[in-house]
Amino acid sequence: MRVVIDTNCFLAIIPKLSPFRPIFDSFRNTKFELVISTEILNEYSEIFAEKMTAEISENLLELILKQRNSIHTEIFYRWELIISDHDDNKFVDTAISSISDYVVIVDGHFKVLKDIPFPKVKVLTLKEFLEIIKKMEE
Repeated sequence: MRVVIDTNCFLAIIPKLSPFRPIFDSFRNTKFELVISTEILNEYSEIFAEKMTAEISENLLELILKQRNSIHTEIFYRWELIISDHDDNKFVDTAISSISDYVVIVDGHFKVLKDIPFPKVKVLTLKEFLEIIKKMEE
């Protein structure tokens, strides 16, 4: 299963006491593929640096880059499906270009994707993705 994870969602899965921590643990245990692009990595880097210490931010980015289930893809076509927040399009475009199964989000701007027939992008909340992870673990 290939997944693109929005930055705010990634921040939510990191803390050990987070109810969404099983998602991060599943990533580390190679239970799913995390799809990233240069644009996503740049945003992760910027936001991680704001939200955590430099050492933790660097270690987390290094982990993402070194995991064998991290799939680095480049965006060659901009679909511009999210008009209300153009910055969110990097996640959608990465999902489309990598043929990802899901984009995991917390942002309401992604709701518009449910009404777009092509290209079809499946959007999940953290809670929905956590349920998929739990079923995989059974």
